[in-house]
Amino acid sequence: MQNRHQTKAVTKAKQQSMLHLKYVLLGSAVCVAGAIWAGQALADAHIIETHGFNEYDALKYGPDFEHLDYVNPDAPVGGEISISANGSFDSMTPYATLEGTPGSLASIGYETIMAPTEDEIGSSYCVLCTTIEYPEDKAWLQINLRDDVTFSDGSPMTAADVAYTHELLLTQSTPSYAAGLQELVPSYEVIDDYTIRFDFNPERPLRARIGQMTGMPVFSKAWFEENEARLDEASLTAPMTTGEYVVGNVDPGRQIIYERNPDYWGADHPMNVGRGNYDRIRIEYFADSSAAFEAFKAGEFTFRRENSSLIWATSYDFPAIENGWVVQDTLDDNSPPFVTGFVFNLRDPKFQDRNLRRALGMMFNFTWTNNNLQYGLFQQRESFWENDRLKATGLPEGRELEMLETVRDLVPERIFTEPAALPHESGDSPVDRGNLRTALGLMEEAGYTPNADGLLADADGNVLTVEFLETRPSFDRIITPYIENLKRLGVDATYNRVDSAQYQSRTQTNDFEMLFGVYRSGLLEGTGLSQRYGCEDKDDVFNPAGFCSEAVDALSKFVENADNFDEMAAGVMAIDRIMRDEYFIVPTWYLGKFWVAYYDMYEYPENLPEFGLGYLDYWWYNEDKAAELRAAGALR
Repeated sequence: MQNRHQTKAVTKAKQQSMLHLKYVLLGSAVCVAGAIWAGQALADAHIIETHGFNEYDALKYGPDFEHLDYVNPDAPVGGEISISANGSFDSMTPYATLEGTPGSLASIGYETIMAPTEDEIGSSYCVLCTTIEYPEDKAWLQINLRDDVTFSDGSPMTAADVAYTHELLLTQSTPSYAAGLQELVPSYEVIDDYTIRFDFNPERPLRARIGQMTGMPVFSKAWFEENEARLDEASLTAPMTTGEYVVGNVDPGRQIIYERNPDYWGADHPMNVGRGNYDRIRIEYFADSSAAFEAFKAGEFTFRRENSSLIWATSYDFPAIENGWVVQDTLDDNSPPFVTGFVFNLRDPKFQDRNLRRALGMMFNFTWTNNNLQYGLFQQRESFWENDRLKATGLPEGRELEMLETVRDLVPERIFTEPAALPHESGDSPVDRGNLRTALGLMEEAGYTPNADGLLADADGNVLTVEFLETRPSFDRIITPYIENLKRLGVDATYNRVDSAQYQSRTQTNDFEMLFGVYRSGLLEGTGLSQRYGCEDKDDVFNPAGFCSEAVDALSKFVENADNFDEMAAGVMAIDRIMRDEYFIVPTWYLGKFWVAYYDMYEYPENLPEFGLGYLDYWWYNEDKAAELRAAGALR
């Protein structure tokens, strides 16, 4: 096993030259001195050239940084980490979101022009570029590419590949993304082999202009044309990439192995030092989580992210644990948790009534579920941004209130007079009698009363039916009690667990009534808000509820045009307040921790970052420990 610094040398002088930050003043030859590398304006009418970008704050890492603070720059390189995946896959094209099921980690080889760090909010640094340039008004962006980036076959990556990628995204990505990109970038120019410029629509928000363009991957024009491949078609042939890992073995539905590219161009890039430390990443597929757990116990794969409180609390007593072969660990997770809960499909007319949605939500008993089925390990989710920086609390005030005043005629008065909506409280019994009475009252307001059979029916005698769609057997124990509570209310509720292929097909076409769904939220929000919660994209795959609010659309403009973090945060809080009041998701739980178990041959830096875990990234393999485990018969 050897350190990557011994395998490939890139001179310090070259790195410094390629990453040096400059301020170029228009109409002047003035040279700006000093260590100002936050990319902030110092004079009127100037162009900023920088190695990194943050929408609001100063960058943590200067132009000459050697490695990220949270990695071990001397981490050994080698060995294998193996993980599991459930279900199956039939594609290695990760961007064909509407066709096929991509294999796990199918996007691992795609590097982006700039990449984020996990110890800052909103910072990204050049990977495929040396620097970027843009004017103070962000009217355009010029990307200065590195001249040493190669695809896995050794062919150079050039501005022609970036331009080709842009065209692919315009024509073959999801309709909502393509439309937004077309509106954002009316024109672009390939200046030379390693320089490309994008011109922005002045009518589009300033926020996320640069981040969207520098956050895109780069595809090989030659490979796509030679193979007559499409970005939007499922295929088991993986496109060629620039990244450290390439696809090795693919056994459809059973196994995927990613292997280190021995000729990877970027091994000594400051963003990569101490990262990508495995020779192989192996994914083993199993029918369900139970089968996967049994395989982990037997040593068929070596690292497990646990997501079942039942298994975490009761099943980590197998021989490999008792022998000290497997480590069970809880690590901090300070990232905003996913917005999880029971999602109403608002495209269904019966779910248009907020009182009906609230009544159905009242029958989910978080307290009983957490204490009796989840061992008291979770916290109840309240916000779409469960984080002190962005979560709406109490009554609106300050800048948040000012923003809400602009949509006062679009929202109920309670938004201004009542504290931010919180989930209902439940008791220790499976059915909370008080919540049941409240729910019956809400159903009556929604026009449903019990018929002769005790089932809730509308004025025309139509019984209220609700189907819950799910694919994971592990959710049976969570959903079944909720179904029983709904039946007590008088709802003809059913639970339909389908295979993963049928689930994906139905969710992609919005053919469901309720499901346990997920929205993603971040610490920095911008144009992505519209894709997840906007009316224009209400049928997009990223908006499973089909949520649409004129008020949220209007407030999203404040977020998109914010020129500082506080302005953005005020807009997010206002949106959070409205969406919680709309109640289109029954809020459930979040953990705020990482549960991990692994065979004791992996190690990680002492200073893990605030917003990451990195077990496939900046952890590493200890060959001596692995040899001991093999000798003891711990691994297969």
